[in-house]
Amino acid sequence: MQADLKDSIKNTSAGKEAERILRACVHCGFCTATCPTYRLLGDELDGPRGRIYLIKSMLEGKPATAKTLQHLDRCLTCRSCETTCPSGVEYGKLLDVGRHYAEQQVERSLFDKLFRGLLLRVLPYRKRFSLLLKLGRTFRPILPAALKKQVPVAVKTTFTISGKQHERKVLLLSGCVQPSLAPSINAATRLLLDRLGVAAIEFDAEQCCGALGHHLNATGQARDFMRANIDAMTSIINEQGIEAIISTASGCGVHLKDYGYHFREDPEYFDKAQQVALLTKDIAEFIQDNDLSKLEFTRADIPIAFQSPCTLQHGQKLTGVVEDILQRLGCRLVPVDNAYLCCGSAGVYSLLQTTISQQVKQEKLKTLLQNDAELILTANIGCLVHLDQSSPVPVRHWAEYIASRISD
Repeated sequence: MQADLKDSIKNTSAGKEAERILRACVHCGFCTATCPTYRLLGDELDGPRGRIYLIKSMLEGKPATAKTLQHLDRCLTCRSCETTCPSGVEYGKLLDVGRHYAEQQVERSLFDKLFRGLLLRVLPYRKRFSLLLKLGRTFRPILPAALKKQVPVAVKTTFTISGKQHERKVLLLSGCVQPSLAPSINAATRLLLDRLGVAAIEFDAEQCCGALGHHLNATGQARDFMRANIDAMTSIINEQGIEAIISTASGCGVHLKDYGYHFREDPEYFDKAQQVALLTKDIAEFIQDNDLSKLEFTRADIPIAFQSPCTLQHGQKLTGVVEDILQRLGCRLVPVDNAYLCCGSAGVYSLLQTTISQQVKQEKLKTLLQNDAELILTANIGCLVHLDQSSPVPVRHWAEYIASRISD
């Protein structure tokens, strides 16, 4: 696709990147068939091809409107369209550019600005979020039903590792909301790694990986978080001989793998950022080639549905990796139709686009439960919490489930 970007944009870094991506698009429309919002709303402008047209027009000089921003906001950024696209269009990166320029031209409502500001001041900061969650759980019994569903019940699960010393070492990301919402996930991961002869050094930094700020167009906050992480991680990598950085939340993992891209024009940080990106592995990606018999997994003969997060299959391109691990361990996985579709969580999308998010979730739950699954497993804390709010069967992280079935 040819694009004639206006002069004030075309020679900027973002403009050059947008033009490169636009040139790859041939407007074939294959992407619309796998777009959750297009399938739900039936509006061309709520699909990838329509949004690309809006972004192109805006970058060529057509003023953005509230409608432009609304259509861009409605995108889940699931990147299913990227998996479908025969031309390899990097839609997610183009959307970042489009949202940035649209927000420069369109004034958000006061409520929208305040709410987004609140999210940016609470969710990326572990201590603040933990305090807010504790308050929510304390008053949960008296909250209205709709709000009560938004506050997950605390579940305590403990795992004991051997205490053996291992030569192999990895850096295990703690995350910002996961330690409060589901601390057992990283505890379970430490057990799996211990059984496979790997020591997990916890990266317990307060700051977020930067994904939240990045997707809410708070680029300053996002880059500050990323720089702090890069500096701290680089120090640990050099001192401890780390062979990998392990993420148990696929949403965090996909963002860390893009650190090199985000600092591609920063000579001070690019090499360090690229090192972090190349070392980052999803926990499934890291253990898939190990001898899983060492886990001494005790099989439970129940039908299980695996919900593959978009950040795992479309972002990290790790489709089928978790499923392979579960099947090698003897788990009975049931088929899931349209497994490529998003669950509707999409970071803070479920808080900003509640109606669409709930509709997408209900459609996902139908397919996950169509073959009588008694348990849903996933690989991302956001998907887990979002699905668990409405699921009639338990929803757990797959690593936690495996750890719970390991023989002592």
